[in-house]
Amino acid sequence: MPDGKPAGVRCVQLGDDQRCRIFGRPERPACCSGLQPAADMCGASRDDALAWLTRLEAATRPS
Repeated sequence: MPDGKPAGVRCVQLGDDQRCRIFGRPERPACCSGLQPAADMCGASRDDALAWLTRLEAATRPS
C-alpha cells in the first residue's frame, strides 16, 4: 500500500490466517512495527482488538 492504508480498509499484507505476511521484514511499515500489543489494546477477544484499532484509525485519520 504505497500511499498508506486508509482507515477501515483491510491491509493487503494481512493473510487469511489474520497474520502479517511481512512481519519482521524490512519492508514492514514503521507504523506497524511501532505498534506494540498491550492488554488494553487486545482486550478479551478479536472483536475487542478490532474495536480498539478502529478507534485508533479514527483518532489518527488526516483531516
